[in-house]
Amino acid sequence: MSVPAESLSMPASANNAASNATATGASNDTLTQSDFLQLMVTQMQNQDPTSPADPSAFLGQLAQMSEVSSLDNMQQSLATLSSSLLSSQAVSGASLVGHDVLASGTSGNLASGGSLSGAVQTPAGATSLSVAVTDANGNLVNTFAVTPQSGLTAFSWNGTTSSGASAPAGSYNFAVTATVNGSTQAVTPLIESTVQSVTIDQTSQSLDLNTANGVIPMSSVVSVD
Repeated sequence: MSVPAESLSMPASANNAASNATATGASNDTLTQSDFLQLMVTQMQNQDPTSPADPSAFLGQLAQMSEVSSLDNMQQSLATLSSSLLSSQAVSGASLVGHDVLASGTSGNLASGGSLSGAVQTPAGATSLSVAVTDANGNLVNTFAVTPQSGLTAFSWNGTTSSGASAPAGSYNFAVTATVNGSTQAVTPLIESTVQSVTIDQTSQSLDLNTANGVIPMSSVVSVD
């Protein structure tokens, strides 16, 4: 633990001890707990018997050191707790590998001869839902209607174009519109994908799910199959 030297008010009688602490390798602007106690002992040993130091000054210095020490211990405890939580999060996330998750997103990767599935949170009063599929260049590939259900409404694209031909493997985008009270409104889709592995984001310390559709933050997952 280190304490800024300027935060500790030491009488002049401790100057020699401070010089010795510096000579033994201590920094010019920090004091270790051992250095602090050494300075206090030296101060008591070298004080003028006819004019001893005010005992309240010693008590104040001890209280200051105790407070700094407590804060340092608290920081170490929080760091340990954070590390434990990250480890627990990674272990819990590993159980998702191989499972299908439904998360916010607008695109998915179609395998050759495969299909893509998703869902939308059905708006209140929706009478119809329409899903438009476009390729990576924004070209319309297919559209299809979905009957609204209460809560989540699932949808599935069979991987074919509007002409019935199989679409080539690659990335495709989804846009969903709902008809509510005679007018249309955009609805954010949820795309289903399989978790291949999990990692912890070193910047945000959050859990990321690695899928064929890309990296999905755990916080965006709506459901797990």
